[in-house]
Amino acid sequence: MKIDVITLDGAAGEALELRDDIFGIDEIRGDILQRCVTWQLAKRRAGTHKIQVRNEVSRTGKKMYKQKGTGGARHGSRRAAQFVGGAKAHGPVVRSHAFDLPKKVRAMALRHALSSKVKAGALMVLEDASLEGPKTAALRGRFQSLGVKNALVIAGPAVDANFQLAARNIPNLDVLPNAGLNVYDILRRHTLILTRAAVEAIEARFEKEAA
Repeated sequence: MKIDVITLDGAAGEALELRDDIFGIDEIRGDILQRCVTWQLAKRRAGTHKIQVRNEVSRTGKKMYKQKGTGGARHGSRRAAQFVGGAKAHGPVVRSHAFDLPKKVRAMALRHALSSKVKAGALMVLEDASLEGPKTAALRGRFQSLGVKNALVIAGPAVDANFQLAARNIPNLDVLPNAGLNVYDILRRHTLILTRAAVEAIEARFEKEAA
């Protein structure tokens, strides 16, 4: 399939041929996308929430009262969870929330995410993402003329310094290099903007994985 390529000024460039097995999938697998997004979000969780377990509570270790003859239940330490000031039972501890997801499933999810943007008419290809100066107002005006309000920009092997500085104060606009392309960021923004170099890198990436 072919897609029109434009510049930041809105001028038309040479059309680009997109691979159907990456950008032209008709039946989008929502379950695969959900698995990949859950995997990504689980990996980035800090997992640092924690409570004091029994051996960490600073209380006396003396037995509360004698074992027999009181008519009450047998108790030992006041650090037990049922007492005020004691530990918490079965609370959260420091751990990793990450889990494994097969590489083939991740690759499939990325293809389906890219194809979903094409199917929704929310994919735009730029000749390049570079500016002569780091002017936020100028870049905002160019995106407004293109009708872009909420987008992810994949700028190529490296992000142009002026473009990065100009874009960082524009709300709902993310700019990433090729290496940062991921399913979650694609789906969380309304429009996906790829440079010509980014498209070539994506197709080369899948060729390498298939080899």
